[in-house]
Amino acid sequence: MNLSRYRNTALFALLALVWGTSFTAIETGLEAFPPILFAALRYDIASVAMFAYAGIVGLRRADYQWRPTTRADLRIVAVGGLLVFGLHFALLFVGQRYVTSGVAAVVLSLTPVVTPIFAFVLLPNERLAPVEALGVLLGFAGVVVIARPSPGALDGTLVGVGLLFGSAVAFALGAVLTQRMPTTLPTVPLQAWMMLVGAAVLHAMAAVVPTNTPVSPTPAALASLGYLALAASVGGFLVYFDLLERLGPNEVSLVNYVVPAVATFAGWLLLGESVAPQTMFGFLVILAGFVLLKSATLKRRVVALRRPARSIPESSDDDTVVVDKNAYYHDRESTAGSAD
Repeated sequence: MNLSRYRNTALFALLALVWGTSFTAIETGLEAFPPILFAALRYDIASVAMFAYAGIVGLRRADYQWRPTTRADLRIVAVGGLLVFGLHFALLFVGQRYVTSGVAAVVLSLTPVVTPIFAFVLLPNERLAPVEALGVLLGFAGVVVIARPSPGALDGTLVGVGLLFGSAVAFALGAVLTQRMPTTLPTVPLQAWMMLVGAAVLHAMAAVVPTNTPVSPTPAALASLGYLALAASVGGFLVYFDLLERLGPNEVSLVNYVVPAVATFAGWLLLGESVAPQTMFGFLVILAGFVLLKSATLKRRVVALRRPARSIPESSDDDTVVVDKNAYYHDRESTAGSAD
């Protein structure tokens, strides 16, 4: 194994660790902040940090575009900010109040399984083969296993899983809608503007959604807020795109299925959360659905691994929407995207 492979492996592990423990940080912060306000504050900080990074990059490039200049730019920023950063994180933070951090991570791992449904409905020439449809059904079955619905009983777990499922749906819809939206913005300022719009949406929601959690920040909660904003959102974003350039979207997307294991272990180790057998079984069912859904891609990847390694073009990072634990790769040269 050469130094480059060691580096890539170390960065992949770091990314899984940071994104996996972000669920633990959310759990800690929810004890001191109302959930939607907590999410809004996270992206207040993250957007400022991302704009600062974009400014540093822009100092080295006189032609660097850091603000929206066309209606198309405004459109993609609005859609991404509303769905991918706004509604997605509102439902995630509220939903995690009802379940453990491990369960939240497992349900969010359904996102790549949900995405092809919207792609099939909204994108021209997108098809869903029978084996892929079976993969989608398996993914939904995994969520049902985790939720454990019982007739006449609307317990907290069911409510939480339902909200988290809605979070996955919001992200998937936002990813598909933005897939074919043209933009002149580079990736970093695009994400920064989406974060800023998302933060504004979250603040508006926090102002109208009632909550019984008072704002009582503790050192642990403030540390969690900083960790989520700077390490998980900004740091994770930069590490992800570094790996994307070196490994390609298919390999990097596998982090989505390491994150639940990290989140579950971190919740057990740091918060004393129990791990229910049905949660692990549900995750395995979701994972099986993902394998079926991506069987053709995985086969191509196995073949590609037998050939000399080849990096993807640097410009490909402008065709990816990444939001913490989820990434949606845009193939603007074809008629179909990938939820990898």
